[in-house]
Amino acid sequence: MPDGAQRKRDGADPPGLRDARDTGDTRETDAQETDPREQETDAQRRRRRAQFLRELHEAKALRDRVQPRRVKAARMRQAMRMRTFRW
Repeated sequence: MPDGAQRKRDGADPPGLRDARDTGDTRETDAQETDPREQETDAQRRRRRAQFLRELHEAKALRDRVQPRRVKAARMRQAMRMRTFRW
């Protein structure tokens, strides 16, 4: 049973925590519909994602350079996993 149905049945909904649908207040839903992110094109989303992935890769490379012991341990664990893997 969904949480909302459980709360409505039990009447355990505090007055300050009601859904916008219950109170008839549509201001919140209207604000969500006009959100500029929803009107974002696929090309813009892919561009943002590519930039994020580049920055993530750069951050991981920096971490690897400043923590060589951690990188070596990770390489050893990966090698052990590959050695014990059965086809």
